[in-house]
Amino acid sequence: MTTTDNITGVSRRMLNKVPEVTVYFWVIKILCTTVGESFADYINETLGFGLTNTTLVFSAALIVTLVFQFRANRYIPGIYWLAVVLISVVGTLLTDNLTDGQGVPLWISSTVFAVLLAAVFGIWYARERTLSIHTIVTTPREAFYWLTVLVTFALGTAVGDWTLELTGWSPGKSVLLPLGLILAVLVAWKIGMGPVLSFWIAYILTRPLGANIGDYLASPRADGGLGLGTLGTSVLFLGTILATVIYLTVTRKDATESLETSPVHE
Repeated sequence: MTTTDNITGVSRRMLNKVPEVTVYFWVIKILCTTVGESFADYINETLGFGLTNTTLVFSAALIVTLVFQFRANRYIPGIYWLAVVLISVVGTLLTDNLTDGQGVPLWISSTVFAVLLAAVFGIWYARERTLSIHTIVTTPREAFYWLTVLVTFALGTAVGDWTLELTGWSPGKSVLLPLGLILAVLVAWKIGMGPVLSFWIAYILTRPLGANIGDYLASPRADGGLGLGTLGTSVLFLGTILATVIYLTVTRKDATESLETSPVHE
């Protein structure tokens, strides 16, 4: 696989724009996916903004945040994870707009987003010869990365909702399937599956896991949930994300700050 040592050309030099994949990465990622589900539902349904207005507001916020993310020349925890929180909401809303707004069946949404994700991966690899998140050091690679993240959130939402539609499982029980699949990926990685493939499969699976956790916490006790509601769940997880990001900002435990030793191209 091509690494950063093989990149040639002349362009802007940046530190890797993505955090190290540590336990903090996966914890915040799952928290973000839960917020994406619960906060989108709270704004859309509880406050009555509606799908269209909610989508416009969060899409605008995401665009502004990504402008700051792209302008930075290194990984900044606050900006990066704010972008992930917002993109989780927008990705959820993309699927919700198709399903609830346009009446598109979940199996079609799942298929379309899966094909789109494969296309993004194909173009990314054809251009850059790597899909590793440890080489996000140019603007095109960062663009491919964030586009991939957006599609994985939309795909994860569609597949997760489709699974619940097919199985009719309770909120608590629904957590077990994506959790089990993630553990299977972990085992496969331990016995030799490629790290890049393992990462992206797990990344996709954290979306339905986080969404199902959000449903479990927010759903009324009569429906098998904990009854925290969408607002309570959102506040709890946003507070946890904020505390963790502050910790990472101070300690830099998840920073990968080795600057390119050879020029790079965009």
